[in-house]
Amino acid sequence: MTNPEVILQTSIEKGVGKIGKPWLAKWLLGFVGGAMIALGFLADIRVSAAIPASGGSTLIGASVFPIGLIVILLAGGELVTGNMMAVSTAAFAKRIRWGAFWQNLALITVANLIGAIAVAFCFGHFVGLTHTGVFKTAVITMAQGKIQASFWQSLVSGIGCNWFVGLAVWLSFGAKDAAGKIMGVWFPIMIFVATGFQHSIANAFLIPAAIFEGGATWSQFALNLLPVYLGNIIGGAIFVGALYYYSYRQALKVS
Repeated sequence: MTNPEVILQTSIEKGVGKIGKPWLAKWLLGFVGGAMIALGFLADIRVSAAIPASGGSTLIGASVFPIGLIVILLAGGELVTGNMMAVSTAAFAKRIRWGAFWQNLALITVANLIGAIAVAFCFGHFVGLTHTGVFKTAVITMAQGKIQASFWQSLVSGIGCNWFVGLAVWLSFGAKDAAGKIMGVWFPIMIFVATGFQHSIANAFLIPAAIFEGGATWSQFALNLLPVYLGNIIGGAIFVGALYYYSYRQALKVS
């Protein structure tokens, strides 16, 4: 694992690279990013719903969820919550304009949402993986738990979530091989899921999956997405991006 100053420089370069990707690549990789997070959540549900609560179902389900971000970081993909950290460091370093940061978030968000909702419908509802029995009950129960949180609870939960996601991406930038990246990603993501923090793109799978099974509405999804997304921005761009940038920029002589 490299030192934080080197990780910061890597994050800045990654952020610049994300802005410079071709428009089509951003859309395609954004779709992949949303789909991979959704598939990780689907695996979580399929595993945890089949295990009694007393059998550690939450922790076991959380332990399979990180596969989505692992695939994104190792195989390729764009995830807006990770970009909130990486691209923000490039903006803090004045390597890109803040307008480019917000434009990147907007495009990748839409692509992530399409990918996540597509998985919810195609694999969850159409194939039937969230359509019957304990799996349908689990999806609706989990979605209602997210929906019923207040605006401020959802926002603060979103901060906690993307603090961990940002740290996972940060640690992956510091790893020297694939095994190190996997370990760096696995534990922060597992902890945010086990804790119950809210991730906007994960919710873009969960709540639409519940909608397709008749357990939620699109208006409830929209009302949840806004505060969680805002919290995710704060968690990624401020609690990781800004915190580490202003902690280590002098060592890098970054203005």
